[in-house]
Amino acid sequence: MQPNYKKFLPHLVVFVLFIVAALAYFNPVLQGKKIFQSDIVQYSGMAKQQNDFRKATGEETYWTDAAFGGMPTYQLGAKYPNNYIKQLDLAIRFLPRPADYLFLYLIGMYILLLVLKVDYKLAFLGALAFGFSTYLIIILGVGHNAKAHAIAYMPFVLSGIFLTFRGKYLWGFLLLTVSMALELVANHFQMTYYLMLLAVIIGIVYLIDAFKKKLLPHYFKAVGIMVVGVLVALGLNATNILATKEYADTSTRGKTELTINADGTPKDNKTGLDFDYITEYSYGKLESFNLFIPRFMGGGSSELFPEDSKTVENLIRSQISSDEGNQILSYVNMYWGEQPIVAAPAYIGAIIIFLSILALFLIRGRLKWWVVSAFVLTLLLSWGKNFSGLTEFFIDYVPFYDKFRAVSSIQVIIELILPVLAVVGLHQFFNKFEREKEKKKALIWSSGLVIGITVIFYLFKSSLFSFSTETDRLVAEHFKLPYSFIESLREDRMSLMSEDTLRSLIFIVLTAGTLWLFIKGKLKKSFAIAVLSILILFDLVGIDRRYVNSEEKKDNGMKQWVTERELEQPFTENGADIQILKDEGHYRVYDATTNAFNSGRASYYHNALGGYHAAKPGRMQDLFEFYISKGNIGILNMMNVRYIITQTKNGGPVAQRNPYANGDAWFVENVIPEENANEEIQLLYSLDTKKTAIVNKEFLSKIPNQKIERDSTATIELFSYQPNKLVYETSTKSPQLAIFSEVYYPMGWNAYINGKPAEYFRADYTLRAMVIPTGNNKIEFKFEPKVIQTGSTISLVSTIVFLLILLSGLYFAFRKKEVKE
Repeated sequence: MQPNYKKFLPHLVVFVLFIVAALAYFNPVLQGKKIFQSDIVQYSGMAKQQNDFRKATGEETYWTDAAFGGMPTYQLGAKYPNNYIKQLDLAIRFLPRPADYLFLYLIGMYILLLVLKVDYKLAFLGALAFGFSTYLIIILGVGHNAKAHAIAYMPFVLSGIFLTFRGKYLWGFLLLTVSMALELVANHFQMTYYLMLLAVIIGIVYLIDAFKKKLLPHYFKAVGIMVVGVLVALGLNATNILATKEYADTSTRGKTELTINADGTPKDNKTGLDFDYITEYSYGKLESFNLFIPRFMGGGSSELFPEDSKTVENLIRSQISSDEGNQILSYVNMYWGEQPIVAAPAYIGAIIIFLSILALFLIRGRLKWWVVSAFVLTLLLSWGKNFSGLTEFFIDYVPFYDKFRAVSSIQVIIELILPVLAVVGLHQFFNKFEREKEKKKALIWSSGLVIGITVIFYLFKSSLFSFSTETDRLVAEHFKLPYSFIESLREDRMSLMSEDTLRSLIFIVLTAGTLWLFIKGKLKKSFAIAVLSILILFDLVGIDRRYVNSEEKKDNGMKQWVTERELEQPFTENGADIQILKDEGHYRVYDATTNAFNSGRASYYHNALGGYHAAKPGRMQDLFEFYISKGNIGILNMMNVRYIITQTKNGGPVAQRNPYANGDAWFVENVIPEENANEEIQLLYSLDTKKTAIVNKEFLSKIPNQKIERDSTATIELFSYQPNKLVYETSTKSPQLAIFSEVYYPMGWNAYINGKPAEYFRADYTLRAMVIPTGNNKIEFKFEPKVIQTGSTISLVSTIVFLLILLSGLYFAFRKKEVKE
């Protein structure tokens, strides 16, 4: 039988249309421009040293000295041997960034809907609804590339799951294995974890259904095949997973040995992040309505005031000067929700919300129940501290939930499943699965419900909602503004909500009208789908472009698109940088002009004691909270901070040389043994680290007789330096205890004395220490992480296993097909 290639033509056309849509939305990439992503700019600073090292040597360093005094590069774009799945990922993402991620959104949802046996035209509609969902576009604008990357592969993973449950074991296994491996390549374990929660919900619903239908053997066979697929996918990503796990245990995401906070209060000494940090970004209950009405809560934190702003008029009437007026407006904004910062509302689309509710009247069976269950659970979890009972339960009892912050981001699951529900509902509506009477009833009820709520919001908003925040009152009191100032802010916020409420209402009416005309036979199915697709595009793209568009600058004046050259050097070199870079020695720099532990700028030019990372080195973060943030110069000294960047009176940065920095390494005269981490860190407060070292009792056995005789003639100097290799030369008349101003990280750093392996240990809470023998010696520290070798071996074996399964499966599938023919 000759294959029918014509059946692939519509999918090829859709494929091309997705490419066109992605490039059209991010059209500046066609001019060679790059989107200016704030998070990626910070990442560029953090990753510059390792990128320069790779370019100069052709090798990976796996360690950077440019951030937090030193840390592994595992979460900074490190490249691993035998990482073939990464090569596949790069091949799939062939478009310029960020158009590549948008294309992945579109094609992934399209494939998922086809797997769910939806007509390709409706699958195209659903892909547009998912791909242009506002949150998914916004994260590309701010640089959450890893998050976008992981979200983009979610539909592929679900496709593999559903194929396997349907009995398409071979194709389900292959798709699930590859897509899960690609999901893990994205390296955003929080998004993958949320996908796992969704998979568990789907698994439970399918288990109940299999039990009712007496199909448990098939169910467990499918689950077994999927488990094997996930294990192979894990193996393909073994290096990254093992390395990340190793580092995470020592980071702020791991367990701390401290039982006190910097202020002396008791610390919850457990694995994972604390409740306040996890729930800092918690969605407000009312704020959830911005899934339906974009500026229900005023939009984003940088939302512009209305053109006829009552707030501006109030300030003018109050005879506030222009400078003071701008200062006041910088303290208040249109967003009146509870989150610290919001780039934009997570708008799913009024049309998709309406179609999802319509679908609930039409769909029966498993899909309805796993979508509803996932929607309710993820919505409640996104409320975080605003629904604390459930959140605390998950933090305390659900494995790994306490490893992730910003619980509001779990709403990505809602962004994923509602387009699926809406499109499957349309599939039911446009086909003859239901009687016309039932379709009319469903349309009338869903239209009445959604339109009714929308009208109530529009008419009674001032009575239902406050439209004010505590910040409004504090600003008014500080600047001695009249109460009318707060009222004018409320009016502006109500104006924005009214505008978008009316907008959503219009799209709902147009959508309901289109479906009604179809029922009445006035519109053909294809034309109705085309109309709905256009409406969805206008709805979503209209909101998306408020926040991410093709303009060179955003409405607030910030850069949005830049040349490649500008992106290669995202931080402008200033006078302090020029001054410091004249010193070619090995030292560290602390930038006191900003929050050094939340900025990658200094890391771009220098070996910085600071940086920008979601999982900071745990002990360095402890030192920051206890001492560095409070201006304790002693900690800077022991970390060899030779330069401190400060602000001059006229606002320009200047580098101040610190004459008290301890240097690269030094010999100490005294050792203070301590029982625990609390005592170690507390003693650092006024310790002369140049003369005395604090050593935990677990390492005392490494010091002969636990005593050091002072040798005033002893010397130690750094002979050569690379991020992953340091060589020192020493000369002593008796054994001496050397302290190195390098972060203690035994999972990879190996020490050698005259070429032979040597022991070293931790001192002063976070530094390396070693007993140096008598005479002239060469001391080497080399970063040789075993986890890279172990992981790359597992990846290679997993690749071979997968290829063998693939070839065997294809062989038997074609043999079976030949037998049937």
